[in-house]
Amino acid sequence: MGKIYVIGSQKGGTAKTTTTFNLAYCLRKMGKRVLAVDFDSQANLTTCFGVEDTGVLDDTIGHLMMAQIEDMKLPSPKKYIRTKDGVDFIPSSIYLSVVDAKLRLEMGAEKMLPGILEPLREKYDYILIDTCPSLGTLTINALAASDEVIITVNPQLLAMMGMQDFLRTVVKIRKRINPGLGIAGILMTMCEPRTKLCRVLTEEVTESFQEQIRVFETRIPSTVKVGESIYYSLPVAEYSPKASAGMAYRKFAKELVSYEG
Repeated sequence: MGKIYVIGSQKGGTAKTTTTFNLAYCLRKMGKRVLAVDFDSQANLTTCFGVEDTGVLDDTIGHLMMAQIEDMKLPSPKKYIRTKDGVDFIPSSIYLSVVDAKLRLEMGAEKMLPGILEPLREKYDYILIDTCPSLGTLTINALAASDEVIITVNPQLLAMMGMQDFLRTVVKIRKRINPGLGIAGILMTMCEPRTKLCRVLTEEVTESFQEQIRVFETRIPSTVKVGESIYYSLPVAEYSPKASAGMAYRKFAKELVSYEG
């Protein structure tokens, strides 16, 4: 039975999509069965997987969500699950924004994504959900569908402030919708260890949360290789095997698997 992780943060620019993409690839290289779900209408994760024109897709997570809303039978997974480099993924498109608006008026809105992903658990070891940088109905759906949250944090002051709000949302979801929801840990991304601000904020996160929430030992460094690899629709470990970020994501995948026991 697979485990569902949501990679989340209230703020943009914390490397959620980059982390989802690279973590999925690294877990696959470890022999794990992985499904990545693009749950953001910007469809950046879908683009990472090499889909250039997401607007023409008619088999996205948005279409599945609409089918759930309309009580229609879902198509076979073969219709909507794509594969690249051994990693399965469900694409997204701007159509998801239409679904987002409709969800706000829908009874039991938070149960739509769980209804899609639960039947897929037995086929995968890991299901990774990439979310939008907000605390709206889509993020609530993602949290309702997940077992645990990986919180990505860019060691900048505003990103740190957003983490507090995100943590409060996770607690509310746990109390009201998904009592089994846990926090896998905090992953520090886009780290510039040579800067004083990065060092100070990283220490602050560790000191503030290590007694309550796991702070992963792995730190994802900031490097141009990440941006370059995304441009070529490749995980950084494939694009530049010796790049520090690629090695860090491989280390993080191992740490996550080890964390599960």
